[in-house]
Amino acid sequence: MKLMGNHFEITVVATNEKWAFEKIDLGVLEIKRIEKLLTTYAEDSETNLINKFAGIRPVAVSEETLALIERSLRISSVTQGAFDISYGSVDKTLWNFDTTMTALPSKAAAKNSVRLINYKNIILDKEASTVFLKEEGMRIGFGGIGKGYAAERAKAILQAAGVKSGVVNASGDLTTWGTQPNGDKWTIGIVHPAFANNIFSYMNISGLSVATSGNYEKFILIDGQKYSHTINPKTGLPVTGIKSVTIVSTNAEIADAMATPVMIMGIHAGIDMINQIKDIEVIVIDDDNKLYASKNIRLTK
Repeated sequence: MKLMGNHFEITVVATNEKWAFEKIDLGVLEIKRIEKLLTTYAEDSETNLINKFAGIRPVAVSEETLALIERSLRISSVTQGAFDISYGSVDKTLWNFDTTMTALPSKAAAKNSVRLINYKNIILDKEASTVFLKEEGMRIGFGGIGKGYAAERAKAILQAAGVKSGVVNASGDLTTWGTQPNGDKWTIGIVHPAFANNIFSYMNISGLSVATSGNYEKFILIDGQKYSHTINPKTGLPVTGIKSVTIVSTNAEIADAMATPVMIMGIHAGIDMINQIKDIEVIVIDDDNKLYASKNIRLTK
């Protein structure tokens, strides 16, 4: 089903079909609730109100939104700004990832397009439960973490409703718990970035989440060089050198949020960062289809 602009699939293990669909409906309702909370497509959403009053005044928000922004800022700090929910401030007139784009913008123009991206200018007041964007024109968005948060929340709702095993899949960013009906762990395929629908490796997991970020579906070619649609928030220019990043974590929100920063930071800096964080691993495929992984990953082809 289409939710939050993404294709969601919910799988539950049950002996009664009617019971199973009732539980799935609970998960769908939760995802729809979060979509309404975080969307930028509804004028009265908390996200849009925060953006509307950027540079003007703090905006009162729910405890849930405040907590999600607070966690986002912590991830920004850990990734040295490679993850930044104020990416909504980028000048989108500069980038058009279709065949009409034949040249990169100048470094100065690119840098100017991202001048308002700065997580340090997102000011939280926990006591008053308000959010204030310091600069006029700043905009936040939850495209880098919202899917994972929704998947994690849907999982929690399903578990609370008695679902012992299942999968919530948000367009390839997924979270699992329990086992398949035969008692085996869930088998997760990792798509080869050079060949759509071609699985290059598998993982058997339970109680873990997986998220992938890649340039194999949306990119431009200029003078034979492939440029990803992922923009470095510091330079305003697209990242190069990496085809895909797959994060494995105990939490879907963390997995979703950490995939893009590794792509922005680059192979060695990204993997080094992941190696220093507990309960998270990464698999990277570079432009030459060479595979890299964090210290605890053992993949068999």
